[in-house]
Amino acid sequence: MPRSTENNAQPVVLPRSEHSISRKQIDPDTLKVLYRLSRKGFKAYLVGGGVRDLLLGRSPKDFDVGTDATPNQVKKLFRNCFLVGRRFRLAHVRFGADQVVEVATFRRQARPEDLPDDPAEHFMFAENIFGSPREDAFRRDFTINALFYDIESFAIVDYVGGLEDLNQRRLRAIGDPLVRFTEDPVRMLRALEFSARLDFSLDESVREAIYVRAPLIAEAAPARIREELMELFRHRVAGRVLRDAQAMGLLPHLLAGFEGETETFDLLEKVDARTAAGVAIEEPFALAAIYLTRFLRVCPPGADLTVTEAVRLAGLTLAPHCGYFHVAHGIRHQARELLIGFFRLARGRGFRGERRFLQHPMTPQALDLLCLWQQISGGDPALVEQWRPALAEATSPQPQEKQAAARRRPRRRRGGRSRRRPGGGESAS
Repeated sequence: MPRSTENNAQPVVLPRSEHSISRKQIDPDTLKVLYRLSRKGFKAYLVGGGVRDLLLGRSPKDFDVGTDATPNQVKKLFRNCFLVGRRFRLAHVRFGADQVVEVATFRRQARPEDLPDDPAEHFMFAENIFGSPREDAFRRDFTINALFYDIESFAIVDYVGGLEDLNQRRLRAIGDPLVRFTEDPVRMLRALEFSARLDFSLDESVREAIYVRAPLIAEAAPARIREELMELFRHRVAGRVLRDAQAMGLLPHLLAGFEGETETFDLLEKVDARTAAGVAIEEPFALAAIYLTRFLRVCPPGADLTVTEAVRLAGLTLAPHCGYFHVAHGIRHQARELLIGFFRLARGRGFRGERRFLQHPMTPQALDLLCLWQQISGGDPALVEQWRPALAEATSPQPQEKQAAARRRPRRRRGGRSRRRPGGGESAS
């Protein structure tokens, strides 16, 4: 199959008879948006990861729409439409309380004559210059994310060679990866994420560019990196991606000097397996898993340390990450409690305050963390089994129910006689 280039305006078009995507696989609300745009004379494409996943036989996380209609034109077509974003103007078409179909107008790379005189406004204007489907495809990050499904012809439209790369199970950047990673360093992390999620090989040019541009990831917005890290955990690839990031020199810049160890990556892969088994991942648990090995270096369970000292050391372990990424106090507190809970569980039973500790709301998750650690460290599984019945007994609702029932029972005077209300019942003699 010929690979389309930026100088070749003719895309590869795969007709309906030659691909597997059916409209039955597309969300009904997304279809409504596509059909209405098409009936009103606008181009209407399913774009991005949804097309990629459908071609791979996967279930897309969401569906996005691309069109040549401007955001204001989209808003006029849908009463339930809201325009969002100042830097990157998008239309959100709402269906019900929590269903949103995102509609983006095709855009192109800005040319010098497109930009305002004030350099401070360049970035905002550069993101809102509308273009053709072909120009929009070449603005995207990777070829497999730049495929379009045309609702009018039911064909796949490929301007960048994405179909060939899907067949080869290869991740390739659109254009020069050195330039694309300089434009947006987060693309390096996304390259590793897509490679792990889809089990695709990295194109050699992408791999080499990550080695060269790795330091630039430190310049990305902390809030964006923090969200991308959590996406790795939600997609159950955190262990593999961070291991690859370490091998390519990306990890120390990604996590502020963090040098991962084999045990850390092994533990994160166990966390990913826990998520895959249906246990929802939350940020405190992810943070505790990332920094557990570092915490154990300063606070090993066998050390003669008090819980107060463990609290201080857990806080110091998490402080650089939580400060840089502006992690909320509540999340930081829960992550610290997980590390402290791990320390208390790992040193064994019989210490002071055990009953109250077992009733702490973070203790069950701390036991989960200990169980995962025992699996990768070769620890004694009997330690976990010693804690399970004690935890079950301490968290049983029966004692609380008995106390509540006792509080509800009316008190009686000695001798079993109830106190008579004044002025009620029999008359005084």
